[in-house]
Amino acid sequence: MFEIIDARWLAADVKRFEILAPRIAVKQQPGQFVIVRVHDHGERIPLTIAGSDPTSGTITLVVQGIGKTTRLLNSLEAGQAVLDVVGPLGNPSEIRKFGTVVVIGGGVGTAIAWPTARALHEAGNRVLSILGARTRSLIILEDELRAVSDTLFVTTDDGSYGQQGFVTTKLQELIDTEERLDHVLAIGPIPMMRSVADVTRPHGIPTTVSLNSIMVDGTGMCGGCRVLVGNQARFACVDGPEFDASEVDFDVLAQRNAMYRSAEQDALKRFEQSPARDLDRVEHACQLAARHPEVNP
Repeated sequence: MFEIIDARWLAADVKRFEILAPRIAVKQQPGQFVIVRVHDHGERIPLTIAGSDPTSGTITLVVQGIGKTTRLLNSLEAGQAVLDVVGPLGNPSEIRKFGTVVVIGGGVGTAIAWPTARALHEAGNRVLSILGARTRSLIILEDELRAVSDTLFVTTDDGSYGQQGFVTTKLQELIDTEERLDHVLAIGPIPMMRSVADVTRPHGIPTTVSLNSIMVDGTGMCGGCRVLVGNQARFACVDGPEFDASEVDFDVLAQRNAMYRSAEQDALKRFEQSPARDLDRVEHACQLAARHPEVNP
């Protein structure tokens, strides 16, 4: 069991957890993730590590409650625990001195962009960060990202905070006004990352995107995160999760990301109708065990 040391809301349906996981806290690097299982009948979900404190032995996870399991996780509070936290998994972000780097975090993707921005800043880069969301209430980790950026820009779709418009609007302004941009990192919804790639591609600016949202079991065994990168099949969880944006086939990515949408919606609907089944850690029995009770301990 992994104890939840602290749990607090950052925005509507977005919660920040500090979880006691000493061995992961010592080894994790920016860009890596963990597999979390809330209870012994629960699904395994990948969550990118937003940060860690090796001294206290804690890791930081930021969870947006979209589906059944993330909403179940967000119902937990400090003092409770999750059953499994496995990691760190995935390849860490490439951290070196590029020069002037633009780090873009869209929505909850900011939680993933934040530790990478910090590492890039510590490596001696000039970090220009763009934080974007639909509206002001969904802006998260602004102070944290500002502290590791030379300049932070905030954009909201509805203009309720910062500059009105998309993150790509501000990115295009930087391309037009900056003498040189050496690298761009974009983490957020698939349409946002596609748009960032479309903006930087004509200028030949090296751009990295994180495909963490498509991952399922995080081990490469299920094949659910198979994507085309440079016309080759790659697995986001073991080959990534970060890839060269200019080589990602975003059409295939979007299609695969929607494959399980109906099943996810059905699971969420059942959870909302009877949350006690999962909150009490009671779930449907294994069909194999039901048919062959002689093998069930």
